[in-house]
Amino acid sequence: MIRIALPNKGRLMEPTRVLLEDAGLDVRAHATRSLSASCGEHYEAVFARSQDIPEFIADGAADAGVTGWDLVCESTRTLVDRLDLRFGSCRLVLAVPDKSDVHALQDLETCPRVATTFPNLTSAFFRTHALPVTIVPISGAVEAAPRLGIADAVVDLTGTGSTLRANGLREIATIQQTSARLITRPTERETPLTRELDALVATLESVVRARGQRYLMANMPRTALARVRDVLPGLNGPTITEILNGGTFVAVHAVVAADDLTRTVAALKTLGGEGILVTRIERLMP
Repeated sequence: MIRIALPNKGRLMEPTRVLLEDAGLDVRAHATRSLSASCGEHYEAVFARSQDIPEFIADGAADAGVTGWDLVCESTRTLVDRLDLRFGSCRLVLAVPDKSDVHALQDLETCPRVATTFPNLTSAFFRTHALPVTIVPISGAVEAAPRLGIADAVVDLTGTGSTLRANGLREIATIQQTSARLITRPTERETPLTRELDALVATLESVVRARGQRYLMANMPRTALARVRDVLPGLNGPTITEILNGGTFVAVHAVVAADDLTRTVAALKTLGGEGILVTRIERLMP
């Protein structure tokens, strides 16, 4: 039984559950506040705070887990990033009040106080830039710290920057890009556990890869195939198959980015395409 630590709340909780469900690993808890749940025949889900998941895995309480890469780095535990799950993307940034005279890192020469819930990452960043700041660790409401007079700047996560702007703050530097990751402990040899984890990684990766892609099929004139290749590059070029009694038409199959569907379908119609069918892809393995 492989134990997977999952966020029990916050912005990563729901996307994580959806990902597992799409991979055929439905999380079935016995009650709303269960600490664990069945997660497929060979997996057990363990629910924890996102910031505690690196500790769970490093200490052996779980074999794998999903959490933000920023929290893994902040924990300072030695863990392996097995897969970028491509959700929960945001940035850890340094921001100052709009009225501040600080406009770049080199302006931070007066030993300012920096409030953050990421003291380890923040300290490492300023050490790298040889800037002697005072770190003010707090547990929440980082944006309010300058207004309350307990800090001159903040280091916090942001997606669009709207929350910072709403609190009268502006960014002056990005410390780290982050997103949700599947993490495990490092291993030096192959074991039954590592093989099971490799299979889990491959399964989740196939789901992540399929997102944003569509499977397209169309009947195309043989005479247009040279131009079809330019419209449907696919993963390795379109697949061409014969149609029973198709005559001058053949069937063309390809994987297409969902964002390009409108343009692609219009181009195929221009080339004489007929019977165009588009379907979702559940999993995609190279």
